Amino acid sequence: MSNELNKSKVKKYYYDIKYDKASEHEGERMAHQRFGVEGFWKAYNFNAMFPSSIPSGMAAFVESLPFFFIATANLLGECDCSFRGREFDESGRAYALVKVLDAKTLLFPDYSGNNFFNSLGNILQSGQIGMLFIDFESQRRVRINGRASIIEDRQAYAELWPLAQRYIQVTVEQAYGNCQSRIPRMKLVSPDEKKF
Repeated sequence: MSNELNKSKVKKYYYDIKYDKASEHEGERMAHQRFGVEGFWKAYNFNAMFPSSIPSGMAAFVESLPFFFIATANLLGECDCSFRGREFDESGRAYALVKVLDAKTLLFPDYSGNNFFNSLGNILQSGQIGMLFIDFESQRRVRINGRASIIEDRQAYAELWPLAQRYIQVTVEQAYGNCQSRIPRMKLVSPDEKKF
């Protein structure tokens, strides 16, 4: 198979986005060498897998889900992961999970919780965030990595999330899909079906 054909397939699969950022870091290069796959990924194909913007199809996917996971780290590299889900109004209607503002920016609410502020404390220190979106019914997943900041004005997006205490804005550095391997197929049940 020619290199041109490979490029064509990669571009088609990843929504024909222009790629402008090298994604491989020193640790990944060390792992490639250590585990015997150095040179497996050609530079174009490796970098093309990690576009730095969210295409419209991906935006619709992440906005449609009922939950996602985030990972953050402080300046020492100590990590924390967290579940983020939707809130509901009094009638049981779900508020938006996330809102993609444009191809480089997404937003999600921060609701009241245990007041540990593990994630927000890490965001205040390093600003790095990883987001994992999984649809278990279709066995599809998307990762979004970027830089997060906290919007403390409760009225800024109150029309979307009236119960939010604040909002997290993410500037996208990487947005990409993963394969379906080892994602268990599961069905979500509605709140009125929660009888275990």
